[in-house]
Amino acid sequence: MSWKASARHGVREAPNGFALVQELLNTRAAMSYAPDLLAGPDEAQWWLTETLGVWSQVSGLPAPTLLLSTADLRSMRRLRGAFEHVVLAGARPAPDDALPPADVQVSLVPDGTGWVRVVPTGRGIRWLASALWSEALLAQQAGMWPRLKLCNNQACRAAFFDTSRNNSGVWHDVSTCGNTANLRAFRERRRTHGQEP
Repeated sequence: MSWKASARHGVREAPNGFALVQELLNTRAAMSYAPDLLAGPDEAQWWLTETLGVWSQVSGLPAPTLLLSTADLRSMRRLRGAFEHVVLAGARPAPDDALPPADVQVSLVPDGTGWVRVVPTGRGIRWLASALWSEALLAQQAGMWPRLKLCNNQACRAAFFDTSRNNSGVWHDVSTCGNTANLRAFRERRRTHGQEP
């Protein structure tokens, strides 16, 4: 069981169904090694079908078969952008009007043991939005939401789940994005102090 978009970046995956949000974020193109999985209908359909299958196994909830149209691709890219705003707002609070509205519906369903489950509802992309926002809500309630981050490297922006003790991670991979940024900062410091031509 593997989340395809996140596997391209080699990142630690968010736990349980919360990885669905991370997976959507990781569909974005990153540097030269990761094309945008929502750029065209074939790639997007493949990604969505695989992803919903994994989510269904992880969450224990059924996922519908969604067949994407061109309009759906635009909606999915807007949804991805909305989640980027929300994740970034967690790191740097934004004014309320800077965050996109999330008008989705869910069902609250008691199971056989008396626990109430949040179950996505709707059709097509509205169902997907319901599933994503449901997972975001559950992650916030479990205290996991602040650990989902976007890599500080603007060219990368891979979504990763920060497992550091003090939740201080800023790079999806310190050896690539972190070292590049640190080397750039080191060279800039040397240049400004006249140590390099």
